[in-house]
Parts: sequence; structure tokens; C-alpha cells
Amino acid sequence: MAEDKHNKNPLKTLESLGKELISGLLDDFVEKNVLKLEEEEKKKIYDAKLQDKARVLVDSIRQKNQEAGQVFVQTFLNIDKNSTNIKAPEETVAGPDESAGSAVTLKLCPHEEFLKLCKERAGEIYPIKERKDRTRLALIICNTEFDHLPPRNGADLDILGMKQLLEGLGYTVEVEEKLTARDMESVLWKFAAREEHKSSDSTFLVFMSHGILDGICGTMHSDEEPDVLPYDTIFQTFNNRNCLSLKDKPKVIIVQACRGANRGELWVSDSPAALADSFSQSSENLEEDAVYKTHVEKDFIAFCSSTPHNVSWRDIKKGSLFITRLITCFQKYAWCCHLEEVFRKVQQSFEKPNIKAQMPTVERLSMTRYFYLFPGN
Repeated sequence: MAEDKHNKNPLKTLESLGKELISGLLDDFVEKNVLKLEEEEKKKIYDAKLQDKARVLVDSIRQKNQEAGQVFVQTFLNIDKNSTNIKAPEETVAGPDESAGSAVTLKLCPHEEFLKLCKERAGEIYPIKERKDRTRLALIICNTEFDHLPPRNGADLDILGMKQLLEGLGYTVEVEEKLTARDMESVLWKFAAREEHKSSDSTFLVFMSHGILDGICGTMHSDEEPDVLPYDTIFQTFNNRNCLSLKDKPKVIIVQACRGANRGELWVSDSPAALADSFSQSSENLEEDAVYKTHVEKDFIAFCSSTPHNVSWRDIKKGSLFITRLITCFQKYAWCCHLEEVFRKVQQSFEKPNIKAQMPTVERLSMTRYFYLFPGN
């Protein structure tokens, strides 16, 4: 994606404007309290020598969380270069400009919009904890190298993109790579036991690997000796019986993996060699499953990169189509849309097949409310 040159290194641009202009800008930012500085931080900036103010500013930004830093950077980039006057910060978070196309930054939700929705839809949406008190966690599991399967070239871009997105949404992200099915299950149980979930309001679980209909392939998978993490294991690990810390909280599962054995020619497929579908289940078991889910499994949503039996596609130079479009839709719409609406935007982006056909699907949905992420709040 094309990026504005200023966005690549806004701090260097800031320093290039000169010490006197920086000093004036700093005084305006401190006075307007754009970064919500503590009194001690304000004093440091006011007391700093003229030639040191840029360094003090950089240090302050680095110590702030990502959302606050983004507010500052976006506000700075809206400055008229011939004036030291600063446009109102509200203009930087008032929502996306659709003409901007595929923006590379996460649009923030204005605090007024956040308060309005929380009030108007109080009984319909999942409650969001105060940012200063919550400890959101997210887990990314990605396998790129395998003993018996081709490497998933380009997957490193998926890791980077998803990690940046989730951090922008306020999650501390744990990344695990090169895992067997047993290792993946072990990581899931340890993550489910994390104390931080008690003071969190939600979690994201992202899986990216080769896949088959029944689950996600571990690094040792082959036709002769399957190494597969069943999808059901994920839900069982985080259900209300085994993970009480996330009870009544959204648990979002995102899967980038094939769910069938069909292969293409121009793109790299996230599918191992063709496997006969030997999975069978009696109607009695299915009925028992449904009763079990009613009592134990709740507040889940799974978003898979393709429909059952079909492949997902990955560009070796740009990353997976699904992950790329998912990130873009979160960036553009998470500020005003609840999660299911964002997922629908992703599906709509695949509605007209381009080179290869692929349709993401929402599955195993047991969320009883709407989940708004309210980025920036």
C-alpha cells in the first residue's frame, strides 16, 4: 500500500521544521493537552532548553500508548506549514474519509461517539472496561515452516499486520510460531490461564497455518501422520468451564487456513496435499453437542478465511488476501461498526471474485450482544 512520506517518519519531519517552530508547537500542544500529559511531563517540556525540546517531545511520545501517539501524529500532519496554529484534534478522529481509499492507519472513535453509543445501546453491547484499568491480551499462532509441507511464504507480513492492528486496538499481543499441534494446545491452555484476562473485557485468538477441514496443521503434519489442532479444542479451552476469567466476554477467533484440498495455479494455497474426508459423526452426537454448547459455550465468534472444503489464497509478496482485507476493514470501520459489521465488510470485499474465488465465513457464533472495539477509548 502506498504511504504518505510523512507517515513513515513524522518525528524526523517534526525535527526538520526548526527549533523555534517546534518550541511554538510544543507550547500549543502542552496548553491544549493533546497528549494528556501529567503535570510533571508538562514541567519538563516548559523547563527544557530550546535546543532540547524536540528530544523531550520524542521521549514523551514514546512513553505514551499507541493511540495517544497516533492522535499527536495525525494532529501534527494537519498543521498548516506556514502557520504555527494547530487544527482542532477532533478533526483527526472524527471518522474516516472514504475518499482516502485504503488508509494505513486505524481510525479512532471520537470519545463523544463512544459515550453516545454506550448510552443508547447499553443493553445491546458488550461493556468496555476503562482503558487505564483493563489488561487486554491477544494471541497469534503462525506456522510458516513445516517438515513435510511447503513453506507459507509471505506469512511474516500477516504476523506484522495483525500484531500492529491488535496493538492499535489496545491489546498486548503474544506471538507464537513453528508449533506442532501439541505445542499449540499447550500454548492455548497457558494463555487461557493468564491472570490478565480477569481485568480484560475481551480477547483475540489468531491462527495462521496450513489447514484441513477439521483443524489447523502443526509443523509435523503429513498424510501418513496427521498433526492437526482440532477447531473444537480452541473452543473447549476458552469456554466457561475452562476459562472463567473470560466468562461473558467476547472471544474472537480468526483463522487463516485452508479448509479443503483444492489447489490453484497463480497463488500459493494454504492447503497440504489432498486428504480424503474421513470425518463422520452420528446425529446423536450432534444433538448432544448442541446441548453442551448451550450451557458451556458462549460469547464466541469465529471468522474463517474460507468456506468448508475450500482453499484460502496467499500472495507470497503481500501476505494472505483474507488477512490483508481484514486489517483494512478494521482500520476503516472499527471506529463506527460493531465486530460483525466489520466482518461483513470483509465478506463484501470478496463478493466479486478477482483472480481466485474465496469467501470468508462467520461460524460458531454465540455472542449475545454487539461487540464494539471503540479504538482510542
